[in-house]
Amino acid sequence: MELKNTSGQEGGLQISTAVIEKVAKIAALEVDGVKDVSVGSTGVKGVFAKTNLPKSVEVNMYDGVADITVHIIAKYGYKLPAMCREIQQAVKAGIQNMTNITVSKVNIVVAGVEAVEEE
Repeated sequence: MELKNTSGQEGGLQISTAVIEKVAKIAALEVDGVKDVSVGSTGVKGVFAKTNLPKSVEVNMYDGVADITVHIIAKYGYKLPAMCREIQQAVKAGIQNMTNITVSKVNIVVAGVEAVEEE
């Protein structure tokens, strides 16, 4: 877990990448058409594997600038390119407004689509 450090006359501020991940997840979930922020189904083998499970939101910091990757599950029937652009804008604005950390890019990975249930 990296920390974003800033110093000033009043003291220091550290923002954990876990906080940035949480802000990105909340911002993405607020976009219409997003069912969940998740890497999708890993299956039984993936759950019991000794390898690290992939994160639904990844934050990489380079010289104080964030590079974000968000994995989503989309609701069926939504136009994915338009929805993904809206997620990118929401995530970038949310992180920059709350943390004052510059976001260089927001990558969206559509990991799945919600199945339509028949009534």
